[in-house]
Amino acid sequence: MRFRPCIDIHQGKVKQIVGETLQADASKVIENFVSERDAAYYASLYREDGLTGGHIIMLGGGNRDAALSALRAYPGGLQIGGGITAENAAEYLGAGASHVIVTSYVFRDGQLHLDNLRRIASEAGKERLVLDLSCKERDGKWYVVTNQWTTFSDLEVNERTVRELEQYCDEFLIHAVDVEGKREGVQEKLAAKLAEWARIPATYAGGARSIGDLARFRELTGGKLDITIGSALDIFGGTLPYREVVDYCNPPLPR
Repeated sequence: MRFRPCIDIHQGKVKQIVGETLQADASKVIENFVSERDAAYYASLYREDGLTGGHIIMLGGGNRDAALSALRAYPGGLQIGGGITAENAAEYLGAGASHVIVTSYVFRDGQLHLDNLRRIASEAGKERLVLDLSCKERDGKWYVVTNQWTTFSDLEVNERTVRELEQYCDEFLIHAVDVEGKREGVQEKLAAKLAEWARIPATYAGGARSIGDLARFRELTGGKLDITIGSALDIFGGTLPYREVVDYCNPPLPR
């Protein structure tokens, strides 16, 4: 299990928000934290700490310049998602992203569009593509949600779909949207199932708020999944020390 850092950008600023409140009306978005520091600052911090595989998420429009500044600050060290398509993937990869993360381009109108998935896998390269399977629970099952996590798709996240989709990508990123940004603990059942299903690297996000939560997550997943933490961290206005998380999940290699 590794800690994967994040940089969420909304309206050009680094923020931590309650994911399920994302919508066209920006006045209804619940913000947990708005940073006075820019995206490049966080990218430089992660670079200095040797953290790899973190991600930048552009939440809506107006975030391109901030995202590119972060990529320049840590070339090859961060993935990027939010509005990624087959047409613009090369731009972000060329700007320094290790991978591009795709959601809505593949899940449109509530359905999985395999032609778009194949197209972006061809353009970016399977080895540089992360598929976002961020999901919400409905009737005891999990379904991929799109359009800034406001629209249910018809794709259930289960063993069959995970195994089918992993042939097109290098990694999965899964936000448990029901608990994302709420600091209420991880979605234990989902985390355990993802560890059972996924055979490629996968990163879970949502709800972690303490070292105890990380220990429980490691126990549930057998260390097979990585984890990202946002609003609970002290660098994003929370109470969980970033340095403790780094030391717990990514201890320095012995000399």
